[in-house]
Amino acid sequence: MQTYAIGQVAAKMGLTVEAIRYYDHAGLLPFIKRDAGGRRRFTEDNIQLMQMILDLKKAGVPIKEIAHFVSWRLDGDDSLGERYNFLNQHEKVLQDEIAKLERSLAYLQFKKWYYKTAQEAGTEKVHLVPGTTQVDPQTYQTYQKLRSAGHSAEELGNFNS
Repeated sequence: MQTYAIGQVAAKMGLTVEAIRYYDHAGLLPFIKRDAGGRRRFTEDNIQLMQMILDLKKAGVPIKEIAHFVSWRLDGDDSLGERYNFLNQHEKVLQDEIAKLERSLAYLQFKKWYYKTAQEAGTEKVHLVPGTTQVDPQTYQTYQKLRSAGHSAEELGNFNS
């Protein structure tokens, strides 16, 4: 079985050696073996565990909760249900966050189109209810029709009216 030194793992995963040591000290890497000189030796399985830790961290899961999840692995099959429920719960949270980000992105793309077309027209008034500073609801409907017709947000950001 091939093993890797901490520096190799750090380079492979885009981490610092210090970050890996931090994860180890935080109890996130209980499976890491050490050689006769006391140096950490990582297996492919260890690297996969570290990737899961990084993914959970990116999903906003606190280190303490990740450590708890990792500790369940030490329980073996007795904790399969807890591990599944943990991941299921955090998957739902992440899906909600993704949905919020997608809504924000869609709105920003609309506004990009809005300003690009206003700039090309030489005035923002093309998108306003006449005599007001209120955006005409037809403006958003026009954008939605263009998107529904298959135009990408990128194309619409470069839209020539």
